[in-house]
Amino acid sequence: MQEHYFELRVTLSSHHSLFSDFLADTLPIGFEETDDGFIIRSEDELDTIIWGIEQFKEAVEKALDESIELECKQEKLKNSDWVERYKQSIEPLKIGKFYIHPTWSAADENLINIVIDPALAFGTGHHPTTASSLLAISNYVKAGDTVLDVGCGSGILGIGAMKLGAIVDACDTDPISVENAKANAELNKLEFHSLWEGSSSLTDKKYNIVVANIVADVLTFIANELKNALADNGVLILSGILDKYENKVLNYYKDCEIIEKIAQDEWITFVLKRK
Repeated sequence: MQEHYFELRVTLSSHHSLFSDFLADTLPIGFEETDDGFIIRSEDELDTIIWGIEQFKEAVEKALDESIELECKQEKLKNSDWVERYKQSIEPLKIGKFYIHPTWSAADENLINIVIDPALAFGTGHHPTTASSLLAISNYVKAGDTVLDVGCGSGILGIGAMKLGAIVDACDTDPISVENAKANAELNKLEFHSLWEGSSSLTDKKYNIVVANIVADVLTFIANELKNALADNGVLILSGILDKYENKVLNYYKDCEIIEKIAQDEWITFVLKRK
């Protein structure tokens, strides 16, 4: 282990999910999500990463015709410090019936515990879209339900559903996410009924619950796939929607009624049923 490492703190004013997707697709290393940005750590200097983020910011500003505030702060730190600092920064969460905590924190005997180590995945419950999706799962999933988690990421939503007694299939187009979901399920002594790389179009099953925590544009693009996966009287949970795009998304789900709308910060989660 080298004596020092570099830590880059990225702070954003908006479009957190776009930058998260960009980093996930381009970084050769993992990163930590915060409420207002990201933390990237490496044994090598991160000047090239800073340049890439700045270039992406300019491209997004041009495409959306709006200004984004960005701050990148790089520090050189001792390697002996960062593990404890990192652990201390991760706080367990209570969301509905669930208690989400890392392996180094104690469980809560009064809630349903989900163990997620942030080093394994990006979805830990701290982002509003993950939190509101978990809340919807807590409220609508029952023992024996069949559930499809589309764009499963870390697998936390499917794990929550399994903890409630559901039979869960999951998919993601990113192979790393599929591996993360499998590893996180094993960490919780669970196993997905079926887990695959690819889209929901690869299954012809019908599910009591379909959940998709994905960006708004993808939710519009795969709207028919998601609705076709619903069983009669099934529930569709849509998340990852910025409030300014909610009407755009709902235009693709006009044949569904809104059962519940969950708003957290600038993010919206919808619980829908077919009319």
